[in-house]
Amino acid sequence: MKTVNIQDADLSVLVEEAAAGEEIIIAKAGKPMARLMPLEKPEPEFRRGFGALKGRIWIDDDKFDDPLPPDLLKAFGVEE
Repeated sequence: MKTVNIQDADLSVLVEEAAAGEEIIIAKAGKPMARLMPLEKPEPEFRRGFGALKGRIWIDDDKFDDPLPPDLLKAFGVEE
């Protein structure tokens, strides 16, 4: 952990160091006032690509291949 006096602090350099994982204490007249540390990177909710939704969705085997109801077919302009 690094301590830097606020008058000597070069914020752009300190932010780069914090983003790289270093924790920095900013002091005023030698008294610690603030801590600069890296943000935690959020975990992606799911990966992209084939199989990304495996186990998250399901389709009812009984209904998937059933014909559409007549009123829905009519809405699409399909005559029986």
